This record gives sequence, structure tokens and C-alpha cells, in this order.
Amino acid sequence: MRICSGVFSFLKFLSPVRAYRDLRRFLAQRRPHELVFMMAALFLTVLVIAGFVHDSRVEVPYKKSIIYVESWPLNRSEAEILAQQKIDVQKKREQQAELEKKQAERRAEFQRLDNQLDSWGL
Repeated sequence: MRICSGVFSFLKFLSPVRAYRDLRRFLAQRRPHELVFMMAALFLTVLVIAGFVHDSRVEVPYKKSIIYVESWPLNRSEAEILAQQKIDVQKKREQQAELEKKQAERRAEFQRLDNQLDSWGL
């Protein structure tokens, strides 16, 4: 209870009216060029903070997430199932080959960049 009474006794000295008078008295003692530089500093600080706040908002683009499912009849034969699996395996191999090709191109780009940085001594 003693801690709370100490805090509340400190808060009785805080007043918006007193703070405004104190600020007005402080600004009245400043020279005009000091006030101009203070306003410029405040403006630049607010501008930088506003830039960070504006840049921190990232809008996530909406993406439709549709999953298509094939409907198969229950009375399919084993031969039909195996034929479809062969087609699916071939499609998967093509997609994997395309992915590996893109990854190899990307690695080559990074390797060229690394070689360039090495030539610069970095």
C-alpha cells in the first residue's frame, strides 16, 4: 500500500495545465533560430517515423486456393489404374525436371554474382 501512495503522491504534481505553462515558458526563452531548428528536427523525426509506419503495412494479395479432385468410378479396372499412374508419374517427372532446371539457373545467377564479388575483393 505504501508503494501506491508514493506513486499517487507523485502524480498529484503532474497536470496538463502546468505542463503547458512550463512548455510556453521554455519556448519563450529560446531564440528564433533555435525554434526553427527545433521545428525542423521535429518534422524530420515525425517524417521518418511516419515512413516506418507506412512501410510496415504489407497488404497480402488475395489468392484463390482451389483444389481440383478427380472423381473415379469404383468399378475401375486394375489396368486403368496402372495406366493413369504411368501418366501421373510422367507429369511429375516433367514438373521435377522443370523445377531442377529453374533451380540450376538460379544457382548459376548466384554463382556469377559471387564470382563478381570475389573479383572486387568482397
